Amino acid sequence: MASSAPTPPATGFQAEGRCGYYVEKKKRFCRLVVAAGKRFCGEHAGAAEEENTRKRILCPLDPKHTVYEDQLAKHLKKCNSREKPKPDFFIQDINAGLTDETEVPEQLVPISSLSEEQLENLIKKLRKASEGLSFTLKDQIMSHPALHDALNDPKNGDSATKHLKQQVDGKHRKKNSVFERLQIDIQHLCLNRIPVLSKEKLPVVGIGKHLCGVATGF
Repeated sequence: MASSAPTPPATGFQAEGRCGYYVEKKKRFCRLVVAAGKRFCGEHAGAAEEENTRKRILCPLDPKHTVYEDQLAKHLKKCNSREKPKPDFFIQDINAGLTDETEVPEQLVPISSLSEEQLENLIKKLRKASEGLSFTLKDQIMSHPALHDALNDPKNGDSATKHLKQQVDGKHRKKNSVFERLQIDIQHLCLNRIPVLSKEKLPVVGIGKHLCGVATGF
C-alpha cells in the first residue's frame, strides 16, 4: 500500500519535490507535491506566473528566512531579527566585572598552559575562596498544593498531568501576584533601574534560564 509523502518541516526554503510558490501570509513555501517536471502545484501555477520576475533573497539580518528583493527595505523595518531599542535597565557590561570602560579584561588562557608554580598558586586561591562554604547540596522537588488534587486524579492521563505541571505559573497569576519578564542578558542588567524594585519596593523572586558566560555568578 502506498503511503503519503511526509510533510516537510516549516522553513524559509523550498523543499525538494514541493511547490516553489512562497506563501507570504504563512512565511513559507507551499507544501503541496508538484508533478514531474513542474515547479508549481496546480493551485499556484497561475499566481506564480505573475511573480516569476520577482527575486527572493536571504534576509541580511537573519539568513534563516527569505524576502522579496523589492520589499527588502520594508521588511528590514519590521523583521523580528532587527535591533530593538534598549530598555532603561540596560547598561552595557555593568556586571562584567570591569571597573573602567577603558579597562581591558585579562586574556583567558587554558589551565594546561600554566606552569607548575602558577597552578599551585591558583589552587591556593581557590581553596581560600571556598573556605567556609557548604558543599552539601540537597535535591528538592517543589510543588504547589493547588495542583495536588488535579495531579492525583486518576481521570487525568499523562498528557493532562504534564500540561498541569506546565501551568503552575498560571495558578499563581490568580493570587494577585505581579509578574514581569525581562528579556536581557544579566551581563547588562541594572537592578536599580527596574521599576518593580526601585519604585514599588516589592519582594521579588528572580528566575533565569540559559545562564552562562559573563555575570553567571552575579
